[in-house]
Amino acid sequence: MSLSRLAAACVVTFVVAACGAEVPARSVQVTVPSGATFGTIVDTLVQRGVVNKPRGFRVYARIVRADRRIRAGDYALTTGQRWRDLLAVLTEGRVVTLAVTIPEGFTLADMADRVAETVQQPVDSVRAQLRDPGAHSRWSVPGPGLEGYLFPDTYRFARGVSLDVVVDAMVGRYHAAWTAKRIARREELGMEENEVVTLASIIQAEARRVEEMPTISAVYHNRLRLGYRLQADPTVLYALGGRRERLLFAAIDSVADNPYNTYTQRGLPPGPIGAPGEAALEAALYPSDEPYLYFVARPDGTHIFTRSLEEHNRARGTARREWDLASSQE
Repeated sequence: MSLSRLAAACVVTFVVAACGAEVPARSVQVTVPSGATFGTIVDTLVQRGVVNKPRGFRVYARIVRADRRIRAGDYALTTGQRWRDLLAVLTEGRVVTLAVTIPEGFTLADMADRVAETVQQPVDSVRAQLRDPGAHSRWSVPGPGLEGYLFPDTYRFARGVSLDVVVDAMVGRYHAAWTAKRIARREELGMEENEVVTLASIIQAEARRVEEMPTISAVYHNRLRLGYRLQADPTVLYALGGRRERLLFAAIDSVADNPYNTYTQRGLPPGPIGAPGEAALEAALYPSDEPYLYFVARPDGTHIFTRSLEEHNRARGTARREWDLASSQE
């Protein structure tokens, strides 16, 4: 009897006898370890109630040559599932994936916990790998590291996937954001890619409302054009190593020589301070046509934009009174 006829005969024998068995359907989670033998995999499937006739299943899997093609991973299977469908899931590697969401503005330090859980490595190890100074050249991003180039989005990965796969996906999403139109606009502005992403990361950190991003961008473009220091609080917080409830002058002075301190250093810092999203990237490329040079935050998340230091000082007084009122009402 030919192999195809034998397979067909076995399908009739085994599928009718086992695949169509009346087993209450329920979802079960099954893990196939890397390097597991086919016999071990079948034992697990039997224990979990996915297969109830192991001898027939083994023969069927060998006939259709699926016994050597099962992939490791976590699977969501169903009791009473047809053998053909079950083996298709296992041999095609349709593993359970986890949603990993990276919000706009996240730094590498912010991402480390979520990425570590996905790749199942210690957080400190993941953080060190993400901060590797040479990682940017490996993944073809402007640098000076991966900061700012792991694009914020929701991704799906199999648990235990390698860190390289995660970074590949996130950097790939970053590259996809650079459409031909955006590249042309960057060249029109006379800015390097790293400069645009760095500026976008500052805009992302400053803005609480997307609609204000182009105006915030205009402030920074204007200050850069005039040679003013950016004086962006988020860059100083980055130099200090993280967020603080209040940024005091003493803290600013403590990192006076840090290249990310835009109160003391002119121009843009060496690289991004977080991961800007689409809106911030667009705002960095297309600032609004406004003459503002200053802005101050208000309790509702908006900003007061002004053109002169005198106006800015008045705006600061207004904002301070609003913050005091908001605090008294809590």
